Amino acid sequence: MLTDLQLRKFKPKGGRQILWDSDGFGILIGKRRRTFFYRYSFNGKRKLMTLGQYPVISLQEAHKEAAEARLKVKRGIDPGAEIKDAKAARKAAPTIAEAIKELYDEELINKRSGKETLRILSYDVIPHWGSLKVADITRRDIKLLLNKVKARAPITANRVYSALSRLFGYCVEGGIIDNSPFTHVKKPVKEIPKSRVLTDTELKLLWDGLSPTNKAVDIYRGTKLALKLIILTGCRPGEIVGMRWDEINDGVLTIPAKRMKGAEIHRVPLTNMAVEVIEEARALSGDSPFIFRSPHKDSAPLTAGALSRAILRHRAEMKIEDPFTPHDLRRTLRTRLAELGIQDVVAERVLAHKLQGILKVYNRYDYDKEKREALTQWENRLRVIVGEVTI
Repeated sequence: MLTDLQLRKFKPKGGRQILWDSDGFGILIGKRRRTFFYRYSFNGKRKLMTLGQYPVISLQEAHKEAAEARLKVKRGIDPGAEIKDAKAARKAAPTIAEAIKELYDEELINKRSGKETLRILSYDVIPHWGSLKVADITRRDIKLLLNKVKARAPITANRVYSALSRLFGYCVEGGIIDNSPFTHVKKPVKEIPKSRVLTDTELKLLWDGLSPTNKAVDIYRGTKLALKLIILTGCRPGEIVGMRWDEINDGVLTIPAKRMKGAEIHRVPLTNMAVEVIEEARALSGDSPFIFRSPHKDSAPLTAGALSRAILRHRAEMKIEDPFTPHDLRRTLRTRLAELGIQDVVAERVLAHKLQGILKVYNRYDYDKEKREALTQWENRLRVIVGEVTI
């Protein structure tokens, strides 16, 4: 029987030498390496299985592995082939970067938020984990990464959390891993729901600032018009900037499902003021298919980011003290509809919110007539607020 003392002191004669223990177990000793092995026969063929390097693996551990391999042979299992298959599977197992690409190609590419999810994963995940196997990521790894993002940008950490949750969920569904390491991981930051609603005074200041004739507020005219249309329709900024001329017919803007957050077609009745805003944009659009053409790229529309930057840079010039975003204009419209006595179900459909509960299943009415009436009432109220008419 081999001993640790023997292995430490033995010096091979010549190049390499084998020391045998028992039942096919032995060690190959060279000048630099000492490798444990197990030799066996399987289906009439002589095979050799490497167990590890001494002293990285101890003599006792090598004995144990040899005993386990010997037992597998008796049960009709080839231990060497088993290890070889495991190594091949390990090599073929997707990395995080490969799993992200697969997720995008199969799922995210068809989602409105797909490109943003890919951007988040590419920026905050791939640089840290891209070359790692999906199966190697632990709950601790996730926690440390989220903490790192949180230290830089707390809300972004929540977005990374959501993107990772979907990534690992997809990996479980696709058989890349059996169990998600995301179990019991909590969202990094508790977000407080936004509640900013512009007052009548602020709406007037904003409307005046968005006037094409107001040179004191130096915002691109197309951006001004796009912001006005959000006030009038309650559409999301991304839905407004992406508007195309072929989406308008008979006084109705029909936004296709692929541009909607809820992936459902949204019909927006256009009131007189909304039509006037759109017609003003025609001079800037030229031959572009987009109503709000980018001032920098003829073939592209404005971006939602351009609207946000315009408000951020020029809010003070418009004498509006409290910060707000283009999306807050949508919340403002919803609040005003409630003040006007518009039924909640109609107001929610104006904003393209899906009905909840049993209504979602059985109520397929389009509410187009009611939406037009609601937006007309809001237009009449807005005319008073901005001083176009008096009561």
